[in-house]
Amino acid sequence: MKAYQFILPLILTMLFTTCNAPASPALSRDGRVPETVERKPNIIMFLVDDMGWMDTSVNGSEYYETPNMERLAKLGMNFTRAYAANPLCSPTRASILSGKHPGRFGMTTPAGHLPPNPEEDLTRTEGAPWQKMVQQGIRTFFPLKEFTIAEALKTNGYVTAHMGKWHLGQKGYWPEQQGFDVNVGGMMHPGPPSFFSPYKIANLPDGEPKEYITDRITYEAMDFMEAHKDEPFYLNFWQFGVHAPFQAPQDLIDKYAAKTDPRGKQNASIMGGMMEKVDQSLGMLLDKLEELELMDNTLIVFFSDNGGNMYNTIDGEFPTNNYPLRHGKGNIHDGGIRVPAIVVWPGKIAPGTSSDELIQSIDFYPTFLEASRTVANPDQALDGLSLLPVLRDAKSLKRDAIFSHFPHYVIAPDNLPSTAAWSGDFKCIKEYGEGTDRGDVYRLYNLAEDLTETNDVADRHPEVVARLGALIDAHVAEIGGQLPVINPKYDPAAKSPMGKTKAFPMDRYPSY
Repeated sequence: MKAYQFILPLILTMLFTTCNAPASPALSRDGRVPETVERKPNIIMFLVDDMGWMDTSVNGSEYYETPNMERLAKLGMNFTRAYAANPLCSPTRASILSGKHPGRFGMTTPAGHLPPNPEEDLTRTEGAPWQKMVQQGIRTFFPLKEFTIAEALKTNGYVTAHMGKWHLGQKGYWPEQQGFDVNVGGMMHPGPPSFFSPYKIANLPDGEPKEYITDRITYEAMDFMEAHKDEPFYLNFWQFGVHAPFQAPQDLIDKYAAKTDPRGKQNASIMGGMMEKVDQSLGMLLDKLEELELMDNTLIVFFSDNGGNMYNTIDGEFPTNNYPLRHGKGNIHDGGIRVPAIVVWPGKIAPGTSSDELIQSIDFYPTFLEASRTVANPDQALDGLSLLPVLRDAKSLKRDAIFSHFPHYVIAPDNLPSTAAWSGDFKCIKEYGEGTDRGDVYRLYNLAEDLTETNDVADRHPEVVARLGALIDAHVAEIGGQLPVINPKYDPAAKSPMGKTKAFPMDRYPSY
């Protein structure tokens, strides 16, 4: 990290504090700052892996039991239209850390477990015969040159920690290289080798035999908060749940096996157990904050990196069901990218509130900067907007649309290389090379009337398609996004693997 990246923000922070802060009052006799001086808030980013929008009772699930998510929602604001930057994990994680669209640095699918490729030319001119378009290469690491939210907050006196899944590069690209003072569990793993101890992750301590990994991450996080309760901290609380391998304690599997979803949609008992363990982790966190008397000065964000998994199978069934949203993880339709989102900051955000404002994972970086009164690094251009006007004053954000650039074929059903834009009630998807003469196709959905994205209304609203199509093109050009090109080897008779599911045999992933 270059020296100026630390020195300049520090100088700006000192100037900002000097010019804007009230005169410092005298300390009391016991040496403590009087309560009239506002402390910087602690910030906790609680990120769940592969948790769908409908995987919580807050948003209407009648199968999963998530009382602590309900408890959190009662403390703050629930966002009904929150989106990840990408329908797969690593790009969204990178967007949270950078405040940028991951297309800016070519990390648009999750490949953080692969060897770094900083010198590789990502240009591709040929694809598999079944592909109409040639998808371009991707970066397999989150660039060290990005000035992360952890690095920014450290210039303002924060101690920083990452707990849990990282998946943003192999050795040399881990949290300790990106501004985190403490790193527990953050390496290259897409999912844990095991959800039960021993975990086989070098920097994650094992617990007692058969201890569950969400509990271990929580214990480590609570120890960190205890050790740093007297100074502002930023905590990445990034759980491995509910990603594959699908494993849960047997008593919880049995509990959900005995349940029936009144909606008739969610029925994977092992996922029920995994979801409940994540909810328990959240409850343990909230209890610890209350015990340490930190709740009133802590900003908490609850979020997921993408939608629920509906391409792997457990005993022939999907792990979850995102209905009424269409499809799931790895798909540009809303089931793959709309996620649960709750933000809590006692005294700043009205409790028990809800918002239908369009927000995205890129928005948390500027939100944390403003909430902590941290001066932004001028070399870190941000794509997101601070959410504080929404959170504190119920105001709308001033932007035309949010975007997701996902120009890839992946195994998820019905996914094609595309870019999407959401604006007001409408969602426009530009599918590359799917039209006549290999032209592009635009699809338009009114999500206010058609949450399932069943009715393409592009023909009825050509003016909306033209407006959003132009915004999509401008967005991709502005971020320098990779674009697919026509595949000269395309063969209409070639068989496609798209939509085929991968089963997870339970004898390979035992439960306890």
